[in-house]
Amino acid sequence: MSDLLGKTREASVDAGTVRPEQVTDVFESKSSPGPTPVKSPEQSTPLFSSDEAQGFRNRWDAVQTGFVDEPRKSVQEADTLVESVIQRLSKIFTDERGNLETQWERGDNVSTEDLRLALQRYRSFFTRLLSI
Repeated sequence: MSDLLGKTREASVDAGTVRPEQVTDVFESKSSPGPTPVKSPEQSTPLFSSDEAQGFRNRWDAVQTGFVDEPRKSVQEADTLVESVIQRLSKIFTDERGNLETQWERGDNVSTEDLRLALQRYRSFFTRLLSI
């Protein structure tokens, strides 16, 4: 079996006796991922709240589990979920930019600390985008 990038992956799932944890195994590489890279501070800044991220993970688990019975539907749902995550991320940054612009337009003095935190979040997002 190969993934979307064409990398070969092991898949030994008998469709008649599939458990949800086996479905996860089909989608995860069996090879050792190697050493965990050290995260820089900007990479460890979460892009979503923990509740929101968990909600996306739960939705992904449901999509992945559904693959056994309805592969086409599962792929369509995966596309919809990824689109939702991208739209939500875009909204987060649009809202943040809008808040800063509103403060500037009103003549509010935005603190250097607020600007530093905003720049840190942008750098984190930028770095992650380039690493995809």
